[in-house]
Amino acid sequence: MPEYETHEYDVLVIGAGGAGLRAAVEASSMGARTAVITKSLLGKAHTVMAEGGMAAAMGNVWPQDNWQVHFRDTMRGGKMLNNWRMAQIHAQEAPDRVYELEEWGALFDRTPDGRILQRDFGGHRYARLAHVGDRTGLEMIRILQQRGVHQGLDVFAECTINRLFKDSQGRIAGAIGYRRETGELLLFKAKAVVLATGGAGRIWEITSNSWEGTADGHALALYAGADMIDMECIQFHPTGMVWPLSVKGLLVTEGVRGDGGTLKNIDGKRFMFDYIPAMFAAETADNEPEADRWYNDKTVRRTPDLLPRDEVARAINSEVKAGRGTEHGGVFLDIASRRSPEYIRSRLPSMYHQFMQLAGVDITKEAFEVGPTMHYIMGGVRVEAEKQGTAVPGLYAAGEVSGGMHGGNRLGGNSLSDLVVFGRRAGMGAAEYALGLTSAPALDQADVDERAALMMKPLEGDGRENPYAIHTALRTLMQNKVGIIRTESELQEALVEIASLKERLTRVKAGGDTKYNPGWHLALDLEHMITVAEVVTRAAIERKESRGGHTRDDYPNPSPEFGKVNIVDRLGPNGVEVRQEPLPQMPPELAELFADGGDDAHG
Repeated sequence: MPEYETHEYDVLVIGAGGAGLRAAVEASSMGARTAVITKSLLGKAHTVMAEGGMAAAMGNVWPQDNWQVHFRDTMRGGKMLNNWRMAQIHAQEAPDRVYELEEWGALFDRTPDGRILQRDFGGHRYARLAHVGDRTGLEMIRILQQRGVHQGLDVFAECTINRLFKDSQGRIAGAIGYRRETGELLLFKAKAVVLATGGAGRIWEITSNSWEGTADGHALALYAGADMIDMECIQFHPTGMVWPLSVKGLLVTEGVRGDGGTLKNIDGKRFMFDYIPAMFAAETADNEPEADRWYNDKTVRRTPDLLPRDEVARAINSEVKAGRGTEHGGVFLDIASRRSPEYIRSRLPSMYHQFMQLAGVDITKEAFEVGPTMHYIMGGVRVEAEKQGTAVPGLYAAGEVSGGMHGGNRLGGNSLSDLVVFGRRAGMGAAEYALGLTSAPALDQADVDERAALMMKPLEGDGRENPYAIHTALRTLMQNKVGIIRTESELQEALVEIASLKERLTRVKAGGDTKYNPGWHLALDLEHMITVAEVVTRAAIERKESRGGHTRDDYPNPSPEFGKVNIVDRLGPNGVEVRQEPLPQMPPELAELFADGGDDAHG
């Protein structure tokens, strides 16, 4: 029988990004014994890559901004697939979470009169992103980890969870994982689990996601019996680094465009004016020194470079396919001709250093190449809005791993405020549940031993498949056939190839032993990635329309029928099952906010 390092907690939080840390802080403050598991090191979560700011209708720059406008922007940006209640809670509570971070020590940029400064971002009617230069995510993590350490959280760094366990009543009972350095098996007994594992970007070839984004939380929830919604909705951020190859896909914050940067094709044309949706009226801005033409949304003039991310990404993709892209397959982003070097270095210090150090490009003097990169998955674990609970008793989810908040497309800046709004609620829900149990759910030791044996399988036997080769094949497949533009035939081909990769995985072999063995780690991650790749592909086949982050070349327009449903995936006895379910009904007082025809009919 294997040996396990065993621990017991009320609440186990898997993930140490913004959502995980905020959940852990909340659960601990309520008296629950709480631990945080992080695949990387504390402070190194992918949240630090969220640079531009956190969206909150504080009204510090535009006094007329309020939660209703933010809610409407979020719903329209999400193509009305959002869980309306989550979008409402987010819009109402985001300002409080910003002020809370400030009270805990966050050093936000300020207006001349001392209030928290807010910047423009795509899809937001008003400038509403509170920011710390272009390092907002880093500041969030700094504050939250200090708060958590002060409260005495237990942190298990460089540990990976492989499976969740349930008791005989179907309640969460614990989890198994391993220490990445030694391979030592970790067994956690827990009354409640909060999944805050982030995204799934490493399934695609070009991604802004760091190495941890291997869909762990999505897969753990699926295996435990939770539902997934709208997994076909993948956000390709329009601006990732294009060159050199070593940094292809690395994020270029939307803050560059929010601070005046413009997109140009190889001919020097600001091509986004050719892609303004029909619902906006293009016009020439009178006496406007910073742009030649803008579109008008009835209250605030905007540059079309700040259209929602899905629209900008598709526009760049179209320019490249039409032969108007750069030699490396991107377009140019130019801020040097519009802002002074001093302004750029003060407002965008990370971007300045990133390009200087990694690409040898001085963004204060020249335009730089950018292109779409897989950035965010809007779909995820289905949760109820109030406390982020799933269909599995004791299982909660928050942040990118959860679905519903962002619908078909996420607006920039909504992610950071999402993390703290729903991280707090998930921690509260998990703690209330755990502290309300009269006895801890019992682990089935046979289940534990069986999973431990399966985890060791890649190190044993005479398999011939290399985990790196399988991973490369998966990423290439998903990039080419389940990428920005999709078709029925290619999606069906992808399913066949995914089945082949799943079969190859049964013969995977990782050399060496359990001591810091990246090949073994990847072999275990691949089970999660291949499963989630199948879920995404089947959902993309089911949604026969183009909407938000899901574009079907064979169904190029949004469908009124599909605009009324979520695509739901779950694991059944015969594998992944897909079905359509009606969207939750929005109450009349909120539906009235869209009475002007702004139901985003352009898709």
